[in-house]
Amino acid sequence: MVLAELGGSISRAIQQMSNATIIDEKALNECLNEITRALLQSDVQFKLVRDMQTNIKKIVNLDDLAAGHNKRRIIQQAIFNELCKMLDPGKPSFIPKKGKTSVVMFVGLQGSGKTTTCTKYAYYHQKKGWKPALVCADTFRAGAFDQLKQNATKAKIPFYGSYMESDPVKIAEEGVERFKKENCDLIIVDTSGRHKQEAALFEEMRQVAEATKPDLVIFVMDSSIGQAAFDQAQAFKQSVAVGAVIVTKMDGHAKGGGALSAVAATKSPVIFIGTGEHMDEFEVFDVKPFVSRLLGMGDLSGFMDKIQEVVPMDQQPELLQMLSEGTFTLRIMYEQFQNLLKMGPIGQVIFVFSMLPGFSSELMPKGREKESQAKIKRYMTMMDSMTNEELDSTNPKLMNESRMMRIARGSGRPLRDVMEMLDEYKRLAKVWSKMKGLKIPKKGEMSALSRNMNAQHMSKVLPPQMLKQIGGMGGLQSLMKQMGGGKDMKDMMGMLGGGGDN
Repeated sequence: MVLAELGGSISRAIQQMSNATIIDEKALNECLNEITRALLQSDVQFKLVRDMQTNIKKIVNLDDLAAGHNKRRIIQQAIFNELCKMLDPGKPSFIPKKGKTSVVMFVGLQGSGKTTTCTKYAYYHQKKGWKPALVCADTFRAGAFDQLKQNATKAKIPFYGSYMESDPVKIAEEGVERFKKENCDLIIVDTSGRHKQEAALFEEMRQVAEATKPDLVIFVMDSSIGQAAFDQAQAFKQSVAVGAVIVTKMDGHAKGGGALSAVAATKSPVIFIGTGEHMDEFEVFDVKPFVSRLLGMGDLSGFMDKIQEVVPMDQQPELLQMLSEGTFTLRIMYEQFQNLLKMGPIGQVIFVFSMLPGFSSELMPKGREKESQAKIKRYMTMMDSMTNEELDSTNPKLMNESRMMRIARGSGRPLRDVMEMLDEYKRLAKVWSKMKGLKIPKKGEMSALSRNMNAQHMSKVLPPQMLKQIGGMGGLQSLMKQMGGGKDMKDMMGMLGGGGDN
């Protein structure tokens, strides 16, 4: 999961406070100090962190809380809300409409991954039913058109550019006009990367914007620059009407928190984040689910939607049915490992399963994909030495020492590897079991998840510690009643935000 280290630190701080015998000023301050330290280490701006801490203390006045109030839940909700506020400028971005031509212009720093992001953005919308097209107006960087051409060809997206013309304004105008005639409803213009101190390139950017009259200007930013993002984003906003931001390279940098918060502070909403080099490693940025996952409590609505994208169509009903039954055998684990290795980027699968409450990415840590693949293949080799009885059993006592020794000899692996594999199985089975009893909607009806999620289902999905913190089944029913019963699942997860089972 993106920013897993930051999320783990915040979640642990909240858990320590929840475990305190008495929730007093000292416990609250210790919790907030830990969260502050974690945010600052992730390079979040000091002023934003200080304001967040001040706001939480204003909201959570322990002396004024009447007896019977759940102090833990009030504090957790305040932390969740303030983290959301930090990352959300409260300004909606332009959303293109199918069938109506929209021009989107991409701007950004040199080396931010802008050209690749243009193609990812086009590919994302192509999968959703748009008819996108790419225009390369980057005449400054050698090889820019070649890169866009290669990416677009691979994604089967029409493109326009020129090896002869050196005027980016003319190329942009011609490309946009051509694709309008071809009835493309999403025309994406890639421009030259620049730096805030390069006045000539900024003037060129303004001219391209004036010529193409974009409906939306997207600023693409590399997450590794951390707090420097604020100055850069401001410089771009002063030159063109930046309406949205895409943050790239979120898979490998601890400064991602600083990048997200700094850009949010410019009042331009973050709409996507890039989580890897592959075309599919491109995630819609939605603040509440993001913070929910950051705090370790999952995003079940997003999980259900994403399963449809990455699991082969013919296997979706079977997988979703197994999820709802909550039964997880070694054979199921083997089959899902097979699917995982076929899916391409393993980081994509890590992202999908990070949406489950309580999921830990120990098996597949971000940035160590090759090691993870090798480990999974070792596990599968050991499972190849198991009997059908062992693969299909749900009885943990079946795997005694003599069976484990036989599996180790048959697979050529040491006994400790077999024990490690079985421990991983038990951990995944525990996560899997949290989906038991969840009513699975039919294909194309993922929004029905929110309608189907009653208190009984929710209580089974939530980590036990979180359920305890909100007052058990009674507290959960009361909370859902307050929300009107039919509230969207993401809002429900938002209301419960701040917990976790760490």
